[in-house]
Amino acid sequence: MTDAAVRVDAWLWAVRVYKTRSAATTACRAGHVRVNGERAKAAQPVRIGDELRVRIAGFDRILVVRQTISKRVGAVPAAAAVDDQTPPPPPREERAMVPFRDRGAGRPTKRERRDLEKLRGRDQDS
Repeated sequence: MTDAAVRVDAWLWAVRVYKTRSAATTACRAGHVRVNGERAKAAQPVRIGDELRVRIAGFDRILVVRQTISKRVGAVPAAAAVDDQTPPPPPREERAMVPFRDRGAGRPTKRERRDLEKLRGRDQDS
């Protein structure tokens, strides 16, 4: 727990954003990690006050570095090292409901297919 810079992949692993350091490195290589708005390589240093945007499971988490740690620590010290500024997800009622068919219902009829397409916003009238 020092004030010096530490690798971004090691920090993400130490504060328990990723289960393994190799998973954090893979996320950096894939472009899922941004430090202060710029794509980060795994060895890029992070310092106190840096903002990280980490894409996990299709959603961005916004994390601010409070403390630089390079070794994995317990949950309480890990939570103290990061300031999570991720906005809360929208309520379930506001999420778009995608129509689906019950499993085993067979192929949709022409009328059902047209109704599904209309609900999805893909009118075929043109």
